[in-house]
Amino acid sequence: MLGWGWCKNGVTITAPQLLRRAQGQLLTVFHPSQVKFGEPLSRHTYIKTGGPADIAVFPTDGDQVRAAVLTAKQLGLRHWLLGNGSNILVRDGGLRGLTIILTGLSKMRRIEQTVVAQGGVGVIQLAQFALQHQLRGLEFACGIPGTVGAGIRMNAGAYGGQMSDVLARVRVMDGEGEEHMLSAAALGLTYRDSAVETRGWIVLEALFPLAFDDGKAIQERMDHYTHRRRSKQPLNYPSCGSVFKRPRYGFASQMIEESGLKGVRVGGAQVSTKHAGFIVNLGGASTSDYLALIHLVRTTVQKQHGVELELEVKVIGDELSPATGGSG
Repeated sequence: MLGWGWCKNGVTITAPQLLRRAQGQLLTVFHPSQVKFGEPLSRHTYIKTGGPADIAVFPTDGDQVRAAVLTAKQLGLRHWLLGNGSNILVRDGGLRGLTIILTGLSKMRRIEQTVVAQGGVGVIQLAQFALQHQLRGLEFACGIPGTVGAGIRMNAGAYGGQMSDVLARVRVMDGEGEEHMLSAAALGLTYRDSAVETRGWIVLEALFPLAFDDGKAIQERMDHYTHRRRSKQPLNYPSCGSVFKRPRYGFASQMIEESGLKGVRVGGAQVSTKHAGFIVNLGGASTSDYLALIHLVRTTVQKQHGVELELEVKVIGDELSPATGGSG
């Protein structure tokens, strides 16, 4: 087990002791199969990289999410949130503390023209659900690989649409385990950012008021977006999606390509030969490979174009310690 811990009233509590205490508290609410030590996070990221979580839990309802949040708070553990892991890089040393993987919050329902979806629902599944009920408005989301919670947190969008266009209300949980029903306007949704991110809220459920339309027309629009996506994006390899935010002027992918970086590799990570805004895993890549390649891309574009590319992908976790093969 990892070599960290804390001291209280002169008594040192080691990491294994602290995690066992967390396990004991969690198992009063969770089934043992929902609580895992040393869970490889490469299993939970689209890019297929990332070190282990000290302890990971897989809640299926709000009560379990609350139990996880309060356990972390009571024991002084940091907690992390993961959905589908589609726009995130977990460093090779993994995540210390408690990782809450929210994909078990996967229920959807329709109330007249409104779709109500839990935070762990995939955005692609949300768009398909709307199609099945002949509701328009979510066609733009038919290829977004994240969860509803993550999509709201970063105000995900594509093809001229974004989550803020179709979102009405959200039920969130704060760091005290308290639930709040908030309007979309209260979330501060901007380009790839929101108060959900800055406040550390957990999206439990979201309401999307849509409009009835002809199912064939909805399907045609989704097919059009899917064709565009397949023709331009490197979907045959794992990736973390678009790595960089759109600069104030120009396009990141164009600057990267003009800098001669298309196809450049570090280890198993490569700037896509199909779309330079993506970095793909050709096989066996580590997060360190990705970060080294991202650094190379940013410094080269800065030198050649005078533009500092801002990351859209979120990077979390510990570096791998070369001395021990673990994290400190």
